[in-house]
Amino acid sequence: MKVILAEKPDQAQKLADPFPHKKRSGYIEILPNPHFPQGALVTWAVGHICELLPPESYNPAWKRWSVQTLPILPETFRYRVMASRKKQFSVIKELLKRPDVREIILAGDAGREGELIVRTIVQQAGVNKPMKRLWISSLTEKAVKAGFANLLDEAETRNLYYEAYSRACADWLIGMNASRIYTLLLQEKGLADVFSVGRVQTPTLALIVKREKEIAHFKPEPFWEVLATFELEGKRYQGKWQKEGESRLTDQAMAEAIARFCREKPAAVKEVVQTRKEFQPPLLFNLSSLQATANKAFRFSPKKTLDIAQQLYVKGFISYPRSDSSFVTPGEAESFPEILAKLSKKAAYQPFFPLPVRSIRQNRRYVNEKKVTDHYAIIPTEQVPDLEKLSADERKLYDLIARRLIAAHYDPAVALYTTVVTLVDGRAEFVSKGRQQLQEGWRKVLFGEGQEDDEDEPLLPPLAEGESGQVADVTVKEGRTQPPKRYTEGELITLMKTAGKHLHNEELEKVLAKTEGLGTEATRAGIITLLKQRGYIEVRKNQVYATPKGMLLIEAIGDKILASPEMTAKWEQRLEEIGQGSASAQVFIEQVRKLSVKLIEDAKQQAKTWVLPAFAEAAAASRPAARKRAKTAKATGSSAGRKKTAGKTSKPRKSSAGKI
Repeated sequence: MKVILAEKPDQAQKLADPFPHKKRSGYIEILPNPHFPQGALVTWAVGHICELLPPESYNPAWKRWSVQTLPILPETFRYRVMASRKKQFSVIKELLKRPDVREIILAGDAGREGELIVRTIVQQAGVNKPMKRLWISSLTEKAVKAGFANLLDEAETRNLYYEAYSRACADWLIGMNASRIYTLLLQEKGLADVFSVGRVQTPTLALIVKREKEIAHFKPEPFWEVLATFELEGKRYQGKWQKEGESRLTDQAMAEAIARFCREKPAAVKEVVQTRKEFQPPLLFNLSSLQATANKAFRFSPKKTLDIAQQLYVKGFISYPRSDSSFVTPGEAESFPEILAKLSKKAAYQPFFPLPVRSIRQNRRYVNEKKVTDHYAIIPTEQVPDLEKLSADERKLYDLIARRLIAAHYDPAVALYTTVVTLVDGRAEFVSKGRQQLQEGWRKVLFGEGQEDDEDEPLLPPLAEGESGQVADVTVKEGRTQPPKRYTEGELITLMKTAGKHLHNEELEKVLAKTEGLGTEATRAGIITLLKQRGYIEVRKNQVYATPKGMLLIEAIGDKILASPEMTAKWEQRLEEIGQGSASAQVFIEQVRKLSVKLIEDAKQQAKTWVLPAFAEAAAASRPAARKRAKTAKATGSSAGRKKTAGKTSKPRKSSAGKI
């Protein structure tokens, strides 16, 4: 008999569905069948059943928030079953300990966190039995059966567990110590609130605060532009005055003088430059690009997009959503004809068939096994749904994913870009730019009804050098320089991915580029949600604002490593090495312990330089509710430092890493 340990109840149901089964209390019994001759028992976690112990469980003195008790440095890290999940854990433990159970199949999500969740449960249950690993990227019947027929040896994914476990323990150390020290030191300045600090959330907040300051300090400057309308041999078009590539004038009188000079003067085409550009279809979706696109199209928050994608995945309609890859393997590409054939029967997609490109099997823009790590791109599965039965939001997201796959089977979009330079009276130079679509290509799929084409430019009449006429009209347009735009939530996801660009260290920038920046595909939405919950940012009309609390924290931290992507860059490099088995988890955690000590000392020194008026003003605005939050956090002893939303503070299993 085998026990299959899934991560969630709905996932467990999908794993059981291809086989004859009976539902029991807390598990599903798979009856004997060719895949499982003796049957099997499918049970499930409820996400994170286990959590790292709070500080007071290691040392009672650590329950009280006090500068004198910092840093908090447990000799080893241990876990406990969450009180709200003990009932299900008891079911799992009883099944794992059954004498007739000879093997455990780890069937959490195929990724680091899924590895951590299920292995920790086995460890907490005190069970030591042979294990296999189910590693699949979709929950269709076909994928489930293939996965069970090709189980991995648990050793093949064990290093991913070490990586996730190391990350969780290290984040606990930084979050617990940094959150307490900054909260306590700020309270000494009169701020009655809890200040959560974390390895990923704080540098993300720092980038948002940086933009907020750029906007606040921006001083708009007036400028003027001269616009002329030309009539040349029956052709009418508009141009903008320029000199040495600059069209904006800071002197209104000069702009008016240029306009007066140009009125009713002769005009002639000096130069026509045309450039033909091809635009390849966009890449298939990974989670970040899906979140950014859904935010732009529907204003879905990153968390909402992930939640909807998870629903579609569990229903078997799309592949694993927490993917960081935009590519598929040749094996997956072979399934495209079947998927597309089913999509072609849906009324919403019939206008796009037959496809101009029959197969992309040999197209390395989409099919590249070397660029697929844990999971391939987010694509529809062969289990195409009845679109009418999806919820409105599910249908919107599924439509994005389906259209992206269809568009990959279209020709490039081709446009002709034209730049015309018109000379007025042989002296004043005006430039006109236009774009003409020569081949619609994939834009037919992605820029259909209700979708905006950002590259749309006015159409210019056909013009040739030497054509002449005159200025029909000329005006002066006043404008003002604009501050940088606030990030949208979708842009914030992209910002986190490209955080390395904000470093002044080329090597670390390369590391962050390789490791996909701040956070992971699975955690970025959670980090943004956490920043909202902590009161550090607000989202109004899809625009992200840093709050006074968020700005105050970043001001207090200053230019220390906590507010820079640098620490994450170094961590991600080492964690990746742990995941590959080339670095020691124990050495890494010891380094983080030393860093925690340094962070405490740095904060104490910084506090001596904080400017009192700014902090006094913030303290005066502090609300009674903030005092209540601070009191609650002190009572629990751990809420400020534990980053539950980020999905990085849970689960281990007895091993060399478990002795850290």
